[in-house]
Amino acid sequence: MRTLRLVIGYDGTDFAGWQSQPGRRTVQGILAEAFERLGDPGRCCRGSGRTDGGVHARGQVASVRTSIELPAQRLMMALRAHLPVDVDLHQLDDMPEDFDALRHTERKTYRYSIIHGGAMDVFTRRYHHQVPHILDPELMRKALEPMLGTHDFRAFETRWPNRQSSVRTIHRLDLGNCGPRIWFDIEANGFLYNMVRAIAGTLIDIGRGFRPITAIADAIKAGSRQLAGPTAPAKGLCLMSVVYPPPFEFVS
Repeated sequence: MRTLRLVIGYDGTDFAGWQSQPGRRTVQGILAEAFERLGDPGRCCRGSGRTDGGVHARGQVASVRTSIELPAQRLMMALRAHLPVDVDLHQLDDMPEDFDALRHTERKTYRYSIIHGGAMDVFTRRYHHQVPHILDPELMRKALEPMLGTHDFRAFETRWPNRQSSVRTIHRLDLGNCGPRIWFDIEANGFLYNMVRAIAGTLIDIGRGFRPITAIADAIKAGSRQLAGPTAPAKGLCLMSVVYPPPFEFVS
């Protein structure tokens, strides 16, 4: 038996999420089927996190234990031959036996992408939340600043409490814009259920002038979901990269 690290990208539009579910198409299920076709039935990849239905990934990381003995590069090509067009295996490496893609995750980065002001782009509509209102990116950028550092983010969690603790540390926040496109990147040591999408919904409300620039800071301080904005659609969200510490040091 060997332990592998897989770096995976996928268009989440037609998936019910990462985690295997009976009778539903999932990324984890597709990968398990690919291993089965190579003669290793019953294997299932453990991902760095469970993206929801409709959420995309450029740098999802998974670990898998397998008895297949093909060299890593040949195994990657063989698996690719059994993957659908909306899943790509970017990288495959042998890892120490105890590597666990979820347990050893140190930080993850998500990006949320928006097209605003009524602009339409049929080629990117599956990957952007299209907002009819004109948004102010500078207001949105300033509104993000209070999130940096360690806080209780229960105000941005769907159906709190879902975890033992809703305290997370945000290491980096960036907001960019170009024409009708706005996107923001958020890197943290972990995320709550729908946390990034709730932040996106709040930012959109701030950008259109529907909520004050202090809305995010106010919601964090009060710990109130009612003070934050709606949960933005899944299609604008993408898992960009995952960071691992030594001895598994790696950025997807």
